[in-house]
Amino acid sequence: MKMTFAETPTVKWVRSEGYNYNFDKRTGEFVRWGKSTDDADDPEVAPCPEILDIEISTICHGINGKPCPWCYKSNTAKGTYMALDTFEEVLSRLPPMVTQIAFGLGSIDANPDTYDIFRATRNAGIIPNATINGDRMKSEDYDSIAELLGACAVSHYGDDDICFSAVNELTSRGMDQVNIHKLLSKETYEECFELVEKAKTDPRLAGLNAIVFLLLKPKGRRNELQSITSVDDYKRLIDHALDLGVGFGFDSCSAGKFMESVQGHENEKAFCQMAEPCESCSMSLYIDTNGRAFPCSFMEGEDGWEKGVDVTNCDSFLLDVWEHPAMVAFRNRKTLQHRCGNFNCPHFEGI
Repeated sequence: MKMTFAETPTVKWVRSEGYNYNFDKRTGEFVRWGKSTDDADDPEVAPCPEILDIEISTICHGINGKPCPWCYKSNTAKGTYMALDTFEEVLSRLPPMVTQIAFGLGSIDANPDTYDIFRATRNAGIIPNATINGDRMKSEDYDSIAELLGACAVSHYGDDDICFSAVNELTSRGMDQVNIHKLLSKETYEECFELVEKAKTDPRLAGLNAIVFLLLKPKGRRNELQSITSVDDYKRLIDHALDLGVGFGFDSCSAGKFMESVQGHENEKAFCQMAEPCESCSMSLYIDTNGRAFPCSFMEGEDGWEKGVDVTNCDSFLLDVWEHPAMVAFRNRKTLQHRCGNFNCPHFEGI
């Protein structure tokens, strides 16, 4: 496929017969289309990842020194981090069409090269984003995040002093893409409603962009929580956010439930246009601290994905990683499901 790629300090764009995109580096606005802008003509697979999820540390001290019991990674204060030279090896192999990297951090001070990694990403024309837990933060951390990141999410673990204060620190520094990540499970369901209400009333959240609900996945040695399976329950939460006018989002694992929950809504078409079911191996990939690629972070260590695909020593990222037989097999299985209207996870039952 003949393809044209162009980049300026503020915009990336791709043009070809069947795949096109515009990406605004300043706002994060991303628009993708196929031969035309007709909804039925949307591309199923990108020629390379549009976005990457890269974990640069598995070291996490939890909140106030206590590990989170639901962590699907089962992270503790003893872990590993991606060395700067490893990241530079990964970065040097990425196609220029990559638009953003979402970094997984654990504790903010778990990787001594965090801000050098963010800076190298910026210098490569890719926008760095990250999720923090709000703990162990210093004023200089907020300064660096506001300077270097396009977007930052703060995880909400029930301690609103840590979470809400972190949101306020970032928005007060001029960041307008600050979100809260909230785990959505049967056990946290009522907390999600309460968080929506606090987002409307707490002055520390005046500059909050959105609450992003992350559907619990059935993974993790410590995880004893239960996933939300009822579309009706999901719909009640979405309706609550819509009624209060609170911005919200969701992970791609939730997209199927979201699209079901807005059926019949007057804005159903617009809502579904913004919902993208699982894009693993089709539009995105995950890379662990060792520079190994997986369809997503939840597939790491699963059957058939014990080792992943080495990025640091590949000759061609597109041929050796993006088109690796295991990636293609995962992609084809998921694409077939989507064509049949099945947006459930191709690996984890019930998601």
